[in-house]
Amino acid sequence: MKLSELASGEVDRRLQGAGLVIACGPFKFRITSSLPSVAAGLKCLYGDYPLCSEGDFADFALQLQHGPGLRRWWRQQVRFSYEGIFPFEPLPVAHAFPQLEWAMNWCVSTQAHQYLILHSAVVEREGFAAILAAPPGSGKSTLCAGLISRGWRLLSDELALISLGSDRRITAFGRPVSLKNQSLDVIKKFVPDAVFNEVTHDTSKGSVTHMRVPAAHLQRIHETAQPRWIIFPKYESGAPPTLTPRSKATGLLELGRNAFNYTILGEAGFEALADVIDASDCYDFRYSQLDDAIAVFDGLVEDAISRA
Repeated sequence: MKLSELASGEVDRRLQGAGLVIACGPFKFRITSSLPSVAAGLKCLYGDYPLCSEGDFADFALQLQHGPGLRRWWRQQVRFSYEGIFPFEPLPVAHAFPQLEWAMNWCVSTQAHQYLILHSAVVEREGFAAILAAPPGSGKSTLCAGLISRGWRLLSDELALISLGSDRRITAFGRPVSLKNQSLDVIKKFVPDAVFNEVTHDTSKGSVTHMRVPAAHLQRIHETAQPRWIIFPKYESGAPPTLTPRSKATGLLELGRNAFNYTILGEAGFEALADVIDASDCYDFRYSQLDDAIAVFDGLVEDAISRA
């Protein structure tokens, strides 16, 4: 059963009771909340995700509730808790849904050590995966959103999950794409039929929202992909699309800095990262127009197929 097949009242009942259990790629999340914006965001963005039974095992149990005491009525806050701990400071209650998305990322990045986890977007085409690694503000998510609207499949907007097995394949974790500030208008114009949650203003990242993942991508969420390119993108106003080869040595160092659990995994993490680097071409990429950027990425696929 998908979330969209539940009556609206049943979604609210589960959220306010034993929890709504959503399957997302290799993980199951049990979400408990009485906050209307959490329920609305889930209904808007997660309608095509499979639901589990209320009694099913969940990898992560998340609670988002009103702040205690006076904060329940005055300058209301949202508090995220996991297994009885509160890892983050309370936020304004209007930030509840972005807090949920950030909390889901936190759960996986701090605990799913069966993978090497990189802070990067990942998209796939023809079985080949492109890892997009860049710091916030580089245009990574904007580029990711553009690519998945033009024939590329979303594996993840935030977390690359790399197998520690010999194949080093990347597991999909296709959750809504996070967009902020100027990129909101860019993607709304570039993808007119995209579905967005309400915009949340005045967060630590500015104005943020999330874009719904196309249903066709979720139907393939259990398909892994082979790393083929590691690309460090950066948006530059007015810049022509420029793909510049980067050495594998500096690529490895930069990816290591972008990894959440590289040091925790030790030798296994190094070997996994080295294998991904060996299997991939590394590039720096500068762009300003999404159409031009997508043409460059499509050219990479054509070249890879011709060389296969």
